[in-house]
Amino acid sequence: MIVLGAGLVGLAAAWWLQRHGHRVLLVDPGSGTAQTSGDDPVSNGSGSQAALGVLMARVFHRSRGRAWRLRQHGLELWGHWRRILEASGHPVPWRPGLLLLAGDPAELERQRALAADPIRQGMGLRIWTRDSLERLSPIGPEAVGGLFSEADGQLDPGVALRALASDGLTAGMGRLNGRAVALEPRGAGWRVRLACGGVEEAEWVLVCAGVASGSILETLGVKRAMEPVLGQALELELAPHPTLRIQRDPLWNWPGAVVRGGINLVPRPDLPGGRRFWLGATLEPGQRAEPSHLEILRGLAGAAPAWLAEAQEHRRWQGLRCRPVGQPAPLLEELAPGLLLLSGHYRNGVLLAPASADWALQRMKIKSLTT
Repeated sequence: MIVLGAGLVGLAAAWWLQRHGHRVLLVDPGSGTAQTSGDDPVSNGSGSQAALGVLMARVFHRSRGRAWRLRQHGLELWGHWRRILEASGHPVPWRPGLLLLAGDPAELERQRALAADPIRQGMGLRIWTRDSLERLSPIGPEAVGGLFSEADGQLDPGVALRALASDGLTAGMGRLNGRAVALEPRGAGWRVRLACGGVEEAEWVLVCAGVASGSILETLGVKRAMEPVLGQALELELAPHPTLRIQRDPLWNWPGAVVRGGINLVPRPDLPGGRRFWLGATLEPGQRAEPSHLEILRGLAGAAPAWLAEAQEHRRWQGLRCRPVGQPAPLLEELAPGLLLLSGHYRNGVLLAPASADWALQRMKIKSLTT
């Protein structure tokens, strides 16, 4: 089979299907040419480059329907996948806990309703009062309270990409540095035409190329409107003597991630110096970053604590998310026999990558049973 796209969704699908006995060729135009949120090159141009790896499943605002089920399945599979990868010598560190802050009393009431939802009972959700928030070190963003989830959390998408790639390559996964420009049916399978003039053929093709998925499918007369949305991220370090002094030990006693108004703060005490953290969000449509949006990010839309303004910037990065137009995210479709679309994950590619990969596996199993 051929998987088009080596972002986290494509790589996850390739790895999962390979583990279930399929021979996989992963095709991506930037294989080995660009940086992700980690230190090693894995893929180019995908939203995985600006992902912070925040897994928000239990605190999702709905508790029914496809989006809810995919999130829960994705979270559960990540636990399973991390155990597999660790046993293979490719551990993916997990930072448990997610705190969703409420900016006003109305938002806090909505969070209380989520915590009281019968479907979520036993999922480790609880409300944090202002007193609880004041025990954070350093002090957190301005909020009236928050919803804490012990099951949600954060993993480093760069480490996850490298772990999946390394484990897959060791097991024989094929990788091709090339850009798919057209798809053509061929007998009981498919032909993939590449920009370099090359051709690859397979019984199954998975289109996981993000925004580029639309143009690839148009060569078949299939239209799926998708728009790029830019995600930006910063790696910052606490100033040695911030305005709001840090008096508690340890320096960071935050959970794996804190989310305020759609902006993610991820403490990284494992990075050099122990004072670093990531800050990021999906901010703007299109493919061009605007300085004003970065200022909004840095200021947490007016809710930033004083130490955030004083933090030293170490680096910044960005990547494109793919958002479906007129359809709910993500797009998981069997477009024709042997042709699957896994795209349009928008802000949740890291969380939904395992669930999307498993969806593809189940579709292939169903086809094998009916043919």
